[in-house]
Amino acid sequence: MKIALVAQQAMTLSSDGTGQAGGTRLLELSRSLASKGHQVTVYAQRHSTTERAKLELGVTVKYIGPADGSGESDLLAQVPGFSRPLHECWRRNRPDVVHALRWTSGLAALAAARDLRIPVVQSFDSLGVAERRHRVIARDVGTERIRLEPAIGRSASAVVAGSSDEESDLTRLGVPRRSIRVVPCGVDTDEFSPEGPVAKRAARPRLVTVADLSEYEALATLLQAMSKVPGADLVVAGGPPHARLGDDLNFRRLSKLAGSLGVSGQVTFAGEAGRSALPPLLRSADLVVSMSEYDPAGTLAVQAMACGTPVIASAVGGQVDAVVDGTTGILVPPGRPALLAQRIRQLLAHPMLLEAFSVAATDRARSRYSWDRIAHETIAVYDKARDAAAPAAAA
Repeated sequence: MKIALVAQQAMTLSSDGTGQAGGTRLLELSRSLASKGHQVTVYAQRHSTTERAKLELGVTVKYIGPADGSGESDLLAQVPGFSRPLHECWRRNRPDVVHALRWTSGLAALAAARDLRIPVVQSFDSLGVAERRHRVIARDVGTERIRLEPAIGRSASAVVAGSSDEESDLTRLGVPRRSIRVVPCGVDTDEFSPEGPVAKRAARPRLVTVADLSEYEALATLLQAMSKVPGADLVVAGGPPHARLGDDLNFRRLSKLAGSLGVSGQVTFAGEAGRSALPPLLRSADLVVSMSEYDPAGTLAVQAMACGTPVIASAVGGQVDAVVDGTTGILVPPGRPALLAQRIRQLLAHPMLLEAFSVAATDRARSRYSWDRIAHETIAVYDKARDAAAPAAAA
């Protein structure tokens, strides 16, 4: 099958998954699809005259459109200049299916594929209505996005939702449920596994969270809970590199809060955790805690489970699907520090339960979230979209 992945917001892609706008997810998905014998081409917006199409891990990457150097400043305005060369590429070399990643990519893909009768599959990753509901600060959550995402979803041949929560939002927006398939983001189960290096730690119980330090409310909930979990340590990874933490306003606010709660001696702000440092850090924890108030993919929870570490997570977004409450970890409502502290104490007091959770967590991550399974489920969506489009193309 010839698959076109449209990722307008992706800039330079590299084999280590670095880059813009979900480069790791895009790279892993494209690589997994290619490993099944499919021809995969990623189409991204050109942002400079120096970018060139290149081959990585069996995937062709093409940067198209005018090189205006504007980056991601106004993606919607760049859609026409992106969709026209897409149309020309596909007219000369027609793909069997197009998969658009995020909303502006969907606009461009639908415009480019319309006259060519190519089925378009849409992934939003995160919906504007959900971000607005959860008060997520995002520069592109404007009226255009809120208005256009439902239209994109209804126009696509199929929509891939990252979680059951997103599926519910899509149906409320008028996207037919029969068009939606829940396929979560995957995890590299070779990189994130119980086997491998473990970060150094003290003998005291260790909790780990990975979060942007701007998530003040979520981290404040966790710090408040730590005041009721004496004898345990918390490592907060995220934000700028450790050497520059002192310059970060969010760090200073959180550090001040930790001091006022009397937990400064229990909490270590580690700063930015590089990709290679993350698995050893997750393996070193007795529990990974994610108190995000909005998490569409549940990525941290899945990565921790793949490392064999039980999770306590807020019952939001993709975390509700990822964590099997009472089996691979515990789900708690967001913003409930006393309840969170109670659940942490209960788990730390029962090592055998933690071990059972660890085994179940590893099994769930490998069986449900491996990129091999995600690729198979995504291909099934493509096949269904192609079958549905076949009669129209024949007519």
